[in-house]
Amino acid sequence: MLRYIISILTIFVCSVSFAQDEDLATPTVLNDTVPKQDTYALRVGVDASKPLRMLLDDNYQGFEIAADFRLTKKFYLATEFGNEKKTVDEDQLNFTTEGSFVKIGFDYNAYENWFGMQNAIIVGMRYGYSTHKQTLNSYRTYQTNQHVDDVSVLTQTPGTEFSNLNGHWVEVVAGIKVEVLNNVYMGFSLRLNRLLSTKEPENFQNLFIPGFNKVTTDNNVGAGFNYTISYSIPIYKKAKKKKTEEDAEELSPE
Repeated sequence: MLRYIISILTIFVCSVSFAQDEDLATPTVLNDTVPKQDTYALRVGVDASKPLRMLLDDNYQGFEIAADFRLTKKFYLATEFGNEKKTVDEDQLNFTTEGSFVKIGFDYNAYENWFGMQNAIIVGMRYGYSTHKQTLNSYRTYQTNQHVDDVSVLTQTPGTEFSNLNGHWVEVVAGIKVEVLNNVYMGFSLRLNRLLSTKEPENFQNLFIPGFNKVTTDNNVGAGFNYTISYSIPIYKKAKKKKTEEDAEELSPE
């Protein structure tokens, strides 16, 4: 009887040991429960076209800083600000405009990135404002009737400076931004401007507005471009939403 009990215990112990060894040999597969996360970053850079323009044009000086911050999957808060000094030398007129400008608005990214990418095909809008001064360096009056005394329509003397000038405008923006190195982006955008209002000097005009570009007497529409090199600074991360949740977020009012 004792021998029978010992045999049963021996079989039981061997079975338990074999079961434990089998459990240790079987790899444990854990479900990946960590959700994917999108990076929300601040991208800051400079307009590289302005230093190039200074090399090619002795009558121009300027710089521009551009930045954008990702608000949602598709929308970015965007801004540009800087300073420009431009001397215009024409047959009848020579003047210098100098001042600062700021633009603020939004970009919409129409490009569908792979996860982890933030390249962009953008369309957007800006509100622009400048504050500047203008110096009338020299002018010559164009007179078609040589029998009439040369009376100038400009009453200012050469060298007169007009300060506290400004301009307000809106811009439509279209362009691209591409990551060329880790967190380093290159971008190009075209701008179509519409001047809303401007404070002009007495008996003169704003013929150049910093940030807006050239102004003509019979047209308040202008154009411009920038070529940016920027660096992306991650600010925070947010769990990537499902497609239906992303669509609902884009359609819902902020």
